[in-house]
Amino acid sequence: MANRIDQEYDYIFKIVLIGDSGVGKSNILSRFTRNEFCLESKSTIGVEFATKNLQIEGKTVKAQIWDTAGQERYRAITSAYYRGAVGALLVYDITKRQTFDNIQRWLRELRQHADSNIVIMMAGNKSDLNHLRAVADNDGQTLAETEGLSFLETSALEAYNVDKAFQSILTEIYHIVSKKALVAQDAAAATALPGQGMTINVNDSHGNTKRGGCCST
Repeated sequence: MANRIDQEYDYIFKIVLIGDSGVGKSNILSRFTRNEFCLESKSTIGVEFATKNLQIEGKTVKAQIWDTAGQERYRAITSAYYRGAVGALLVYDITKRQTFDNIQRWLRELRQHADSNIVIMMAGNKSDLNHLRAVADNDGQTLAETEGLSFLETSALEAYNVDKAFQSILTEIYHIVSKKALVAQDAAAATALPGQGMTINVNDSHGNTKRGGCCST
């Protein structure tokens, strides 16, 4: 029964959360998947993941979100978990400039290990701490545009833009997958048509009198 329930989805997409330790990745994950926030959350060791089902354009999409540890000593371990990821949320803390400065290093690592078509969104987290801001919203927007990423500021504490961030990533992935499926169907149809055409032509050449008979009635 559990297996049947688990299979009630049309697509499953793996998303990775990456960024420096302490930027709020785990709370973004818990806010999105369980609508929870823990003020005393500890640093993630290794990798954790959670899932959530969403409806996207009439299809059930199962999001499998992987929370990768930000500490340097775990990076060799977590790099293997990029494999199979079709989306990534690249997170920095708006109150800590260093976490923003490290975004490009994380981006290089992501592009090195992940699929070239991975959908990436950059998120400036902890927007509720605007009075402690060390990274301007425009800085995030400019970097995102330069790197060809989408961008949002989020607050796991206030549940601000967290659902929107994942919904945007998953919708874009869904469109890419749907488009590939359509292209594959068109290609299959195109290869089948010449064969069908030949059959029709052969039938036509043998069926002239038949067609005439039909017309006379």
